[in-house]
Amino acid sequence: MAEDERDEGRVAVLGGGCFWCVEAVYRKVAGVTAIEVGYAGGRSPHPTYEEVCTGRSGHAEVVRIEYDPAVIGYAEILGIFFRAHDPTTMNRQGADVGTQYRSIILSANERQREIAERSIAEAQASGRYAGRIVTEIAPLRVFHRGEEYHQRYFEKNPTAGYCRLVIAPKLDHLAREAIPFLKR
Repeated sequence: MAEDERDEGRVAVLGGGCFWCVEAVYRKVAGVTAIEVGYAGGRSPHPTYEEVCTGRSGHAEVVRIEYDPAVIGYAEILGIFFRAHDPTTMNRQGADVGTQYRSIILSANERQREIAERSIAEAQASGRYAGRIVTEIAPLRVFHRGEEYHQRYFEKNPTAGYCRLVIAPKLDHLAREAIPFLKR
C-alpha cells in the first residue's frame, strides 16, 4: 500500500447489495478488525429494516468496516469491494432489487473520496466488467447500526436458504480467485 494511503482513515462504509453478503466477505479479510451492518446515505433519521426495504428512506444497506491500516489500506478494501459485487447494475444485486441495494461508497473525508474515484477508474479499466460502473460516491453523514438480528447473519445462520444459495457460493467464488488479503 502506498505510504500516503495510510492516513485515509480506519473505517470504510460500503454498500454492495444485501449487507449480509458484504459483511460475510469482509469477515474473511485480513486486517479487518470489526464490522457492523446498517444503513446510510438516506434521509430517514432513525431507519429500520422494514422502512429501508420499502426504498422510501433513501438509505442503502451498508457495512461499516474498521481496519488496521498497517495491514490493509482503503484502496485494498475497495479493490475487494469491486470483486465482491457487480458494480454495473443500478439498484440491484442478483435478485435483490431496489435503491437499498445500490452500489455505494460513503466517504468519510476528501482523501477517501479521491481514493474511491481512482478505484472506480481502475476497476472500469480492468476489463472485468462489460458495462459501465454505476457505483455512487457520497459523503458519509451518519451510519445507522442495523438491528441485532442482522449482525453476523451468515455466521449465525449458515443453513438459511439465502446463506446457502447466495452468500456461500459468493464466498467460494472469491476464495478461488486468489484475492489478496482474503484469509484462507
